[in-house]
Amino acid sequence: MHVPYGDFAALESAVNENTCAILIEPIQGEGGVIVPPGGFLKRAWGLCREHRILFMADEIQTGLGRTGDLFACDHEGVKPDVLIVGKALGGGFYPVSAVLSGRDLMLLFRPGEHGSTFGGNPLGSAVAIAAMQVIQDEHLAANARYAGAKIVQAIRGFKDAPIVEVRGRGLLIGIELTVPAREVSERLLRLGVVAKDTHAMVLRIAPPLTIGDDEIEYLIERLASVLCTPSSTP
Repeated sequence: MHVPYGDFAALESAVNENTCAILIEPIQGEGGVIVPPGGFLKRAWGLCREHRILFMADEIQTGLGRTGDLFACDHEGVKPDVLIVGKALGGGFYPVSAVLSGRDLMLLFRPGEHGSTFGGNPLGSAVAIAAMQVIQDEHLAANARYAGAKIVQAIRGFKDAPIVEVRGRGLLIGIELTVPAREVSERLLRLGVVAKDTHAMVLRIAPPLTIGDDEIEYLIERLASVLCTPSSTP
């Protein structure tokens, strides 16, 4: 059952004797970079504990340093029963994803009950281990916190820009606009910046976790040139 995101009362009312798990994306990426109210994840996790059901976190977009912590659930001190990761797990070199859980759950699967065409690929596993090591050794989560805060602060300072709201966490940033985000995205692309539109009026900014001050300045200058000038500007 789908419930309004961030509405704990609706979530609580949806749980019944047939509920086995709650699956949550800690920040909705495709949904328009929607950050839930503070404490929502913690309360949802507590609801799962109360009803003895699983708390499952989809951190494919938000995990592995993207939001300024290793996982977005870490911001509220929540430890999921099941954690789903991907994308950054391959370090940009190899497609790999994983479902993580404790032994008590994983050992419920018996031989022949679960399979995946590419599951357990040795190359994918080696790339994932190396990518995790780089994220830790190069402190990329901390860099995401720093860079994200700098970018958001700069965007919020834009004058006369068609911006409704700037939201997000770390280097997962959503800019809600009063103009179609696709047009802004296409203009940015011509200036060398790749940013994806989502939900029609939201521009999603998700730079590499390795972004430095020079690249941040490059991004901010081009965002300003597109958002703070007439649409006739190339």
